[in-house]
Amino acid sequence: MKKLIIIITAVILLLGGGAGAYFFLMNKPADSAQTDKKSETTKAAEEARKEEEDPTLAEQYYELSDPLLVNFPPGAGAKIIKLSVTVLVKGEAAAAALKKHEPMIRNNLLMAISSLGADKAKTLEGKQELQATMLTEIGKVMELMTKKNPVKAVYFTEFVTQ
Repeated sequence: MKKLIIIITAVILLLGGGAGAYFFLMNKPADSAQTDKKSETTKAAEEARKEEEDPTLAEQYYELSDPLLVNFPPGAGAKIIKLSVTVLVKGEAAAAALKKHEPMIRNNLLMAISSLGADKAKTLEGKQELQATMLTEIGKVMELMTKKNPVKAVYFTEFVTQ
């Protein structure tokens, strides 16, 4: 009788251990969305870790050297608009490229301000539209000149209309 109990216990333990090993080693994620979430989280964490290890890859602010001044014709809602702009970019190399290509960027931004018009630039919606246009224009220059667009955002640090 003692032998029978030992044999049954051994069989149960072997079956339990085998089943546990099977589920542990053969278990695959049931849902690919869960896998995608994990990989996105992993990528974000890896990117953050790279930025900590290499500060040249971190986001940086680059302020255009001089304010942008645009004169409007008589009868417009304002005579002059003066803007100071700061650009958020990814990495020191991108900030250096912005500095290098600033003349072209300034030209495109001045044209964008002129095309928006003084009346529209006074409204919140107009300012938001101008900000989006500036982001696009700077991105186009960077894409043209460096083959990549590291520009994340454009911020007005001064916005004066007279």
